[in-house]
Amino acid sequence: MLHARPLFLCQCPGSSSTARLVAASCSFLHTAHIKMAAAAANPAAVRRAEEVVEREMSGRDASHDAAHALRVRDLALSLAAEQGLSSPDRLLIVELAALVHDVGDYKYTKDNAEDMSIVERFLEEVGLEEGQREEIVAIITGMGFKNEVSKNLNAEPTLEFAIVQDADRLDAIGAIGVARCFTYGGSKNSALHDPKVLPRDNLSKEKYMSKEEKQTSINHFHEKLFKLKDMMKTEAGKRRAEKRHKFMENFVSEFYEEWSGRA
Repeated sequence: MLHARPLFLCQCPGSSSTARLVAASCSFLHTAHIKMAAAAANPAAVRRAEEVVEREMSGRDASHDAAHALRVRDLALSLAAEQGLSSPDRLLIVELAALVHDVGDYKYTKDNAEDMSIVERFLEEVGLEEGQREEIVAIITGMGFKNEVSKNLNAEPTLEFAIVQDADRLDAIGAIGVARCFTYGGSKNSALHDPKVLPRDNLSKEKYMSKEEKQTSINHFHEKLFKLKDMMKTEAGKRRAEKRHKFMENFVSEFYEEWSGRA
């Protein structure tokens, strides 16, 4: 079930700056509480995961660096709290999968394929049971946008899968998503925009993953980012995606106005 009962919600009525500060404080404390619960199941594994992320993702551009992994972890634990996931063992699965989900990202491998060897070795070294290891690997290898492009869907995703996937997708949209999109495009020498290069329709998994076909950064909004709001699987993820999606729509609209000289 993806609609578990929330653990608790802070009541912060109104739209004043004080109310927003109280809401932010509630959110911070809530995430801190859930982090403690996850770490309690295996604190050594969480610390090792953070070390692996820092080591393996160092030197990457800022679109897929260690900071991205840490944000996704925090988002995932926050979503887990909203979705009512409270078991330390279940939260550990969410936290570890979120932390190491991009360690073997195909975009940063030579053969354009996911490399799960580092993740699998880490999971064994920290002493996770076989079932836990398999669940984390299944989340990581199945959560990518490329899998839904190819219709290779997890028909009945677990709550843990949905939470980690939604967290990763939330970090791909909104203000952070805009920054990451142009950061990655810049790292690949992609043009900001070229009116002659149209967004691709009906992308196959192979075309989406191709490192050969040059695209513009602005086209990435049309090919992927604008689609993510409607691909969220948890109610908490859907709620958060609305605001981030609207931010991107406004940004892209303003981008075209300025590009054309109308603004």
